[in-house]
Amino acid sequence: MDRPPAMFIADSLGLDFLNSVATPVDTPVDWLDDGEGLVDWLAQAKLVPADELGALKARAMPGELDKVAGQARALREWFRGFVQAHAGRPLTAKALHELGPLNDVLERDEAFSQIVPRNGEQGDGLALLRMRRWRSPESLLLPIGEALAKFVCEEDFSDVKACEGHNCTMLFADHTRRRARRWCTMAICGNRAKQAAHRSRLKSRQ
Repeated sequence: MDRPPAMFIADSLGLDFLNSVATPVDTPVDWLDDGEGLVDWLAQAKLVPADELGALKARAMPGELDKVAGQARALREWFRGFVQAHAGRPLTAKALHELGPLNDVLERDEAFSQIVPRNGEQGDGLALLRMRRWRSPESLLLPIGEALAKFVCEEDFSDVKACEGHNCTMLFADHTRRRARRWCTMAICGNRAKQAAHRSRLKSRQ
């Protein structure tokens, strides 16, 4: 299936994962509808190194990545329900008992730390880098779970909003100064709303 590039407009990777199925311009798109789509989305999200994705694809048995994509979709829709239930107000510790499915994903991790060369603005030297063993296609769920957990622990759920665009299903975290963001993007839903308002004004003058 030909998919447009994934959209990362939420100002939060956890919500961008929910937006991996969306209706941004009237036509529904599911970027995770099969294993190939999951791999492409993870690559675009920069959640898994490209060489690791290639190696996992090469090792995967037929249908194995599609099965993991199904698990990712199930995780996505469970998390969507959680976010919708709590959006609009700060999340409290009472929500912990609802997060079992996410903690189940996180506890599968085989992460470790490694000392590596440090290159960049700070000059040459050594740095401690967090690594991960990508043993099976199911390990592709780990960075997603990490992004969702980071969202749960660091984001103010009061800032979670749904785009006001007609038929748009995108969610985002409103980090604007006055919390006045209304659209997934001005280029899509914002401009369509402006055009609709302009047509309405012209019609009212006739």
